[in-house]
Amino acid sequence: MALTAVQPRTSTVHRVTPTDAARMRALRLEMLADSPLAFLETLAQAAARSHEDYRRRIVQASTGRGLAQFVADPGGRLIGHAGGTVMPEEPGVTVVFAVYVTPRHRGTGVLDDLVEAVAAWSRSVGRPNLMLEVVVGNGRAVRAYERLGFTDTGVRVPHPVIPGLTELQMRRAA
Repeated sequence: MALTAVQPRTSTVHRVTPTDAARMRALRLEMLADSPLAFLETLAQAAARSHEDYRRRIVQASTGRGLAQFVADPGGRLIGHAGGTVMPEEPGVTVVFAVYVTPRHRGTGVLDDLVEAVAAWSRSVGRPNLMLEVVVGNGRAVRAYERLGFTDTGVRVPHPVIPGLTELQMRRAA
């Protein structure tokens, strides 16, 4: 019986800082090219935004209670991202958004670390619950989130950008 070697973690997860702006822009463009249905803007829209706009957004997400973004950082090119934001109609809920792990690092625990960083931040700002939405039919993502403790609520909503697509809502404690 052959044993499979476990890959040691080669990245750390941290909340974005203004110095991450250029690397975050590169990761955002990769995210949109790799998974265009999963995000709320197109690759063309993101590519048209200026570096200063990316920097401004990263500065906003680097501090505060309403918005946070976390990245998996191996010390070079970023390999993952997850964000969290307040859900105004449910103040005890953090919406997890823009979750992405580069294909080469999927299945290595990076997703777990990113979601746990959002969960820890959510708890620290007094929001005990997490919610996310996944395109119906994206079984890989649903299974990954179920493994992390999310459950399908049964709620279905239209995709906010692409007509004809539906998203399913999943929740868990932070």
